[in-house]
Amino acid sequence: MTTRRARVRALAKINLDLRVLGKRPDGYHELRTIFQTVSLADTLDISFTPGRKTAIELRDSQDIPDNLALRAARLVLDATKVTGRVEIALTKRIPMGAGLGGGSSDAAAVLLALPVLTGRAAPPAELCRMAEQLGSDISFFLVGGTAAGIGRGTEVFPLPDVPARAGILVAPGIHVSTAQAYRDLSPRLTIELQQNKIVSFQLDSWRVAGGAAANDFEAVVFEREPRLGALKRRLERAGASPALMTGSGSALFGLFRDAREADRARERFADERTFRISLVSRARYRGMWWRALSPHIEPKVWPPRSRYAR
Repeated sequence: MTTRRARVRALAKINLDLRVLGKRPDGYHELRTIFQTVSLADTLDISFTPGRKTAIELRDSQDIPDNLALRAARLVLDATKVTGRVEIALTKRIPMGAGLGGGSSDAAAVLLALPVLTGRAAPPAELCRMAEQLGSDISFFLVGGTAAGIGRGTEVFPLPDVPARAGILVAPGIHVSTAQAYRDLSPRLTIELQQNKIVSFQLDSWRVAGGAAANDFEAVVFEREPRLGALKRRLERAGASPALMTGSGSALFGLFRDAREADRARERFADERTFRISLVSRARYRGMWWRALSPHIEPKVWPPRSRYAR
């Protein structure tokens, strides 16, 4: 039987703004955030061979337990009622547990690519349902570019793309417990503060990436990990605007006026693990996917539509 293959890139994300409003009845926290895809990426080589039995094999360069990409593949096959052999070779480059959404992006990459290879359509509503079932950030990676996330972060609304900016990521390798960050932050959340955050988020979303940005987790995370606060100050002294922690940490990013300024800033962080990044627009994100899946898809339809679909 014919095996269909594709090599795709799963981009990282940063949070250009992140506000935590309060705890919801379902136990999650209500969020307001602005997601942004960036050029740092994992690579997935995905293949599908039709067959009477289902087998899924994941070769993971970092041997991540309960890998989201594997769970995403199972969901796709179950939802589309397809049987066969799926092989995924995952090469990790996005640091884990750093607030960059690497695992979520890997899962979204499988949700987008595997229905194309199997030839069974997964409507946008079905993709969104599977993404929400797998995790909070995954829905964003079905959209890419610049987008607002509300609720748990699963309700995603595309925004106009921000201007292209060069930047650097600093990934110090400090483990930050997201659950502990929420526990530390929760007692500081009040109804009055919630209303103020809603208004300020709305205003800042109009001028995001221009220097006006906030991340509510910084206050409590920096108290437990002062080194992260020191790294943010170093980014600011290097000329970053904004300089911000992404997610609940521990990675931080700084955006600069041009690539030369970003390169000079990176030289000042020779003692840290860093990555040069650029912001990836929605058009560039979709173009990346269309090129990667071009032998298997109808041209320029989003989400990608398999030319094998019946």
